[in-house]
Amino acid sequence: MSVLVYTESWEGNFRKSTYEAVSYANETAKLLGTDVIALSFGSVSNDELSKLGNYGVSKVLTTNGIEKGNSKAAADFFVANSSEANIIIFSSTYTSKMIAPRVAAKLKAGIVSNVINLPSSTSPIKIKRKTFSNKAFENTTINTGKAIILLAPNAFGLIECEEKECEIEKVEVTNDTSITINGQEVSSGKVSLAEAEIIVSAGRGLKGPENWEMIEELANILGAATACSKPVSDIGWRSHAEHVGQTGKAVAPNLYIAIGISGAIQHLAGVNSSKIMVVINTDSEAPFFKAANYGIVGDAFEIVPKLIEEIKNIK
Repeated sequence: MSVLVYTESWEGNFRKSTYEAVSYANETAKLLGTDVIALSFGSVSNDELSKLGNYGVSKVLTTNGIEKGNSKAAADFFVANSSEANIIIFSSTYTSKMIAPRVAAKLKAGIVSNVINLPSSTSPIKIKRKTFSNKAFENTTINTGKAIILLAPNAFGLIECEEKECEIEKVEVTNDTSITINGQEVSSGKVSLAEAEIIVSAGRGLKGPENWEMIEELANILGAATACSKPVSDIGWRSHAEHVGQTGKAVAPNLYIAIGISGAIQHLAGVNSSKIMVVINTDSEAPFFKAANYGIVGDAFEIVPKLIEEIKNIK
């Protein structure tokens, strides 16, 4: 018996979400008195793979034979290596959301998403998750022989353990050609929304794409990601990759700053897992003020430059 965890890589490196999933897997394995085995796809160096041992992984099965985006081949690889695993853990990324349901169907395993805590019971597995667009909590019981858990972003944190030797095993896999990847668009040079601990977001209150320079400057000095509301991406002011909300990306940063966003229910549904929310808006009746921890009623074009100046002075 073991705990299996997917260790997703980006350009040969693991990010925070991967180490969170591994930390969670290791703490779950402690409850079961077993080991953690990691699966990795893509070109990842042995040095990078060895870092997983710092978070409790005892063995890594890795292959270069699966193209990122080929969820069918990835799911088959999971199934082929899951015979000894009772629990399979994913971080809640877009890639994981493509793979995990396929694995669940093939293994006839119960699957729970948006998980925020360790299991309160392991026989059967009882676990807490967020539901109803993150407005409520749900305690779920998994009664199947195998269980699949998708960990919510920024829900668990990193837990390093005593460094242990991590066995690395290369596995030969032939890429499944029934799915063809025609192309990929990858954003670079910016903080990933999924990884971001701080997000600076803006809406139609910015009046035009030419005014985003101050948003990007604020994000840069805070080490934050930039985001936008749906109307902004729909009219082409910003990329759809930055759209957060119920129909965009759901985010859970430690700090979410909303500038010129009224706070429609669809937007709030995607950001209400943020630990602290700050809103800047000229309309004191904007719905966002009811959800935010802190609010400033005023003109963003006056407030944001002053905020940038003050942060620079502090730094």
